[in-house]
Amino acid sequence: MRLLLVEDDTMIGEAVQELLRAEHHAVDWARSGPQADAALAAQRYDLVLLDLGLPGRDGLHVLRALRARRDRTPVLITTARDAVAQRVQGLDAGADDYLLKPFDMDELLARIRALARRAGGRSDEVYESGGVRIQPATREASVDGQPVTLSAREWAVLEPLLARPGAVLSRVQLEDKLYGWGEEISSNAVEVYVHGLRKKLGAGLIVTVRGVGYMLPRAAGPAA
Repeated sequence: MRLLLVEDDTMIGEAVQELLRAEHHAVDWARSGPQADAALAAQRYDLVLLDLGLPGRDGLHVLRALRARRDRTPVLITTARDAVAQRVQGLDAGADDYLLKPFDMDELLARIRALARRAGGRSDEVYESGGVRIQPATREASVDGQPVTLSAREWAVLEPLLARPGAVLSRVQLEDKLYGWGEEISSNAVEVYVHGLRKKLGAGLIVTVRGVGYMLPRAAGPAA
């Protein structure tokens, strides 16, 4: 997934960014309210981690502006503001969840996974199609019950495709899952990772839609 981390505390921001990248997410880090506004206006994200006490513009204003544009990107507020009234205010402004600082990193990851499932209309932690099965919580993948080892970026390409069988994702959409700000994008990166996935999971699993992108058929056959 591509995530926007909105956090002005350098120590917290660095720790969370490192954690999320270790979990194979592409992470952009905004350190002020105006920077968060600009990022959200320019880029689609799978989820936003939003601090409230930000320089330039408060996080609640960022959230309200996002929802005013009818943007339903999941938002997880992470803040030290622990009064019940403040939590209610954040949820009423359109946040999907609320996590108080200091938080446990495992709980943060669990809440991110839960919000991602909710946004995708899923209740379980497993994606499966054509004999291929992945478990995002444990980063385990298998083909017909046999474990398969995927690289971080192979996983980043496979997960959004497997989460939405039948949906065509463009090369640009898949690149968004691979790279955050400041990371160099190879011109054929997606093609390379799709090729690797086909070798590991079966040549017929990922379909190329010429001139459009890639997809997993809704009723994919067993992986070869």
